Amino acid sequence: MYGKSPTRAVLFLLGVQLTALWPTAAVEIYTSRVLEAVNGTDIRLKCTFSSFAPVGDALTVTWNFRPRDGGPEQFVFYYHMEPFQPMSGRFKDRVVWDGNPERYDVSIMLWKLQFDDNGTYTCQVKNPPDVDGLIGEIRLSVVQTVRFSEIHFLALAIGSACALMVIIVIVVVLFQHFRKKRWAERAHKVVEIKPKEEERLNQEKKVSVYLEDTD
Repeated sequence: MYGKSPTRAVLFLLGVQLTALWPTAAVEIYTSRVLEAVNGTDIRLKCTFSSFAPVGDALTVTWNFRPRDGGPEQFVFYYHMEPFQPMSGRFKDRVVWDGNPERYDVSIMLWKLQFDDNGTYTCQVKNPPDVDGLIGEIRLSVVQTVRFSEIHFLALAIGSACALMVIIVIVVVLFQHFRKKRWAERAHKVVEIKPKEEERLNQEKKVSVYLEDTD
């Protein structure tokens, strides 16, 4: 009996060491973190993840919402093998599944944004045995009109400069075209006048010769 105790102790210590060396099972969540959208439009709440374990039928996704002005957390969406939309509440008939678990994408679409949709949306993914990890968050701001950032202003300036250059090129091309056309018309008139002038001179010469002969 006492002879088996050292063997059991060695096996126990070996098991502890293997557990310490085994990678920690934790799901990593990736979101856009901050979003801004116009009232009345639709928006995609993007949430992707990475997991040590392969994606299987045990995968679950839970979306919740915390209002900006406070209040209890509200259910938004749930996925387990198939999407489950809310049957009541503010998000009824306004949220749809837009993810693909095989591509580690668990995003949703939120339709017809309202000002009271301002707040934080949380995305929690469990992929057993990976059930731990931080919950992804997206802070959504619903506004009347989207504020222009420096990138928008830069894009607008570049676009305006390009449009101005195109207009200048078109004006120069048209000017050259009409100028060439005008010169061509003038040259054609000169060509038409020369034969008529020569014909008039020949007629005058014939008349002067006839008059000399009659004299």
